[in-house]
Amino acid sequence: MTIEFEAPKPIVNQQVMLKTVAENMMRPISREFDENEHEIPWSYVEFMHMAMKAAGGGGGLTVMEEKTSPPAPLLEGEGSQKRPPIGYQKLATQIEMLAWGDVGMYLITPGGGLGAAAVAAAGTPEQKEKFLTRFNSDIPTYAAMCMTEPGAGSDTSAIRTRAVLDDKTNEWVINGEKIFVTGGDKSFTHYEKLGKGFIVVWASIDPSAGRAGMRAFVVESGTAGVKINKLEKKMGIRVSDTAAISLVDVRVPFENMLGSATVEKNNTGFRGAMATFDATRPLVAASGLGVARAALEFLKEKLEENGVKIRYGLPRQKLSNVEREVIDMEIMLKSAWLMTLKAVWMADNKKSNALESSMSKVKAGDVTTKITQKAVEILGPIGYTREFLLEKWMRDAKITDIYEGTGQINRLVVARQILGYSGSELR
Repeated sequence: MTIEFEAPKPIVNQQVMLKTVAENMMRPISREFDENEHEIPWSYVEFMHMAMKAAGGGGGLTVMEEKTSPPAPLLEGEGSQKRPPIGYQKLATQIEMLAWGDVGMYLITPGGGLGAAAVAAAGTPEQKEKFLTRFNSDIPTYAAMCMTEPGAGSDTSAIRTRAVLDDKTNEWVINGEKIFVTGGDKSFTHYEKLGKGFIVVWASIDPSAGRAGMRAFVVESGTAGVKINKLEKKMGIRVSDTAAISLVDVRVPFENMLGSATVEKNNTGFRGAMATFDATRPLVAASGLGVARAALEFLKEKLEENGVKIRYGLPRQKLSNVEREVIDMEIMLKSAWLMTLKAVWMADNKKSNALESSMSKVKAGDVTTKITQKAVEILGPIGYTREFLLEKWMRDAKITDIYEGTGQINRLVVARQILGYSGSELR
């Protein structure tokens, strides 16, 4: 199989629609919802839910729905050949364009997010049917992942949330605390305009077994014992809620656990759920690159307004410093996007992409931060003022390097993959 660099027609068609949404529904209210953190732009949420449902992608951005869509036939006359699957590639380009509009609003586009991705990666067919089909409902629905704790960030072995099986009721009883849960409020709290979502809570069923004892549990919205303690006030992606959640004697059905209840040395349950990140890290990369593209395009627009047009094709020594800076930024952006495309192509073709997934996330986090910061530096007061969105994009950019595994952690993953070390051998 080969990687196609020309975007398939379904992706080209969707980009036209999404750019219209980004320009007319996201950009005009971007500043308003940045300044009024945690307010929900219902008109955008409801429109995107219905538009994506009508387009056949379910009621929002959901990895499972995109991933399992059957390959479409190639052009007539090509016999029984099928077009390679493009589910993740399609999702990545959707996300890049929406993040170009406003990355915080992209994050509140209805869909399953990380929560649904965990079910898709480690759930049984019955669990997928039960939990993932709800994103096709007539009202917007969300799901979220609850992993980070006050004493356990990137080191998942330090997770202290505990799940104990009650043999009398055949229910899991969960106790613990989770922080920095992206979309946790909309996924769990009841809003009249939202469907019944869920959070996926990571907990240990056997602390003595370390990571082998870790499991993920689907906790549906409204479950007793779950409390949203606070919503974080953040530097960027302010329209997206980031919640702190406590779980006190939370009871969930036995069948809501993802993976086997048996603690095994080969750690299949933990590894299966961790495959979530191999699928979603390139999507995080895509969201960051959408922000970087927005900043770079704005920079070039303002430079041209002031008589500075990039002269491509000349030797570097004949270019001005600003021209060299812009060309270098374009090179960074395009190389990061190609790396992201490779990672999603591998996901679509069911190839192991742990290395490429983390590489794309590292590269995008680095590139997005550098491009937005450099754009602000070059434009000076224009970049710093709140009259334009560039300073917001610089604030929004940094999260790309932090969530779903920091740049440092993903560099460790890359090093382990290349050098053949285990997590305990290279920390």
